[in-house]
Amino acid sequence: MRGFGELEAVVMDRLWAMGGSGTVREVLEQLQRDRSIAYTTVLSTMDNLYRKGHLTRVREGKAHRFHTVVSHAEHTAALMRQALDTDTDSEAVLTHFVGEMSDDELTRLQQVLGRRAGGTPR
Repeated sequence: MRGFGELEAVVMDRLWAMGGSGTVREVLEQLQRDRSIAYTTVLSTMDNLYRKGHLTRVREGKAHRFHTVVSHAEHTAALMRQALDTDTDSEAVLTHFVGEMSDDELTRLQQVLGRRAGGTPR
């Protein structure tokens, strides 16, 4: 899974914040709170995301309602998986990643690993 372009990432973030679904007009209204942007720019960005397989769409009146294909967490996990798969030293990548985690994040990681292993975290 590839990362998004700058505007694609902003549009996807807004859609995820909106529960994974929105029309071009709804996303435009969200984006216009922070920046000046044209309807056609948002439309073409969402159409590009649709063509790339990141969004689905359903006709809703004269417009389309777009839906994210994966959740934000699933997308982030896929990017992490890709980073591990493309690096020749995944142990070093994991070591650096874990080394930068906060104590709270380490606790949550231990809980997740404990659930995956079917046991309880130590």
